[in-house]
Amino acid sequence: MGAAESVEHRSYSRSASLAHRSYSRTASTAYRSAVRAIRSSNEWRKQFQSLQGTNQLVVVDFSATWCGPCRTMEPVLEELASRYPDVIFVKIDIDELMDVAQEYGVQSVPMFMLIKEGKQVDKLVGADKGELERKIEKHRA
Repeated sequence: MGAAESVEHRSYSRSASLAHRSYSRTASTAYRSAVRAIRSSNEWRKQFQSLQGTNQLVVVDFSATWCGPCRTMEPVLEELASRYPDVIFVKIDIDELMDVAQEYGVQSVPMFMLIKEGKQVDKLVGADKGELERKIEKHRA
């Protein structure tokens, strides 16, 4: 590669890189999560009460920001939420909502609770994508 070609290649690579970064930033700000983060006990109670009379499956992700396996499951949960639009996915940070975590007996995270008609129908402790998907398939119908 000659000197002129090298300068041209570097210039193109830098432009492409800047364009990609700009697109990524724009795409990420426009992205809306399919997993609803619950920020207060009151918000959780309202959400829970509104779904008690329905047959819709709710997957509750009890997690914590300091938990490595919880962070690993975040994109998995997003993927499952987009694949199963008939299922409601919510996320509860156990450090923000200790009372809710205590109410549901959360002792280890990540913990996924599956609720239907206001009752717990299943639960999974740990970061097992395949098992979580099997449980969703089993209870969503």
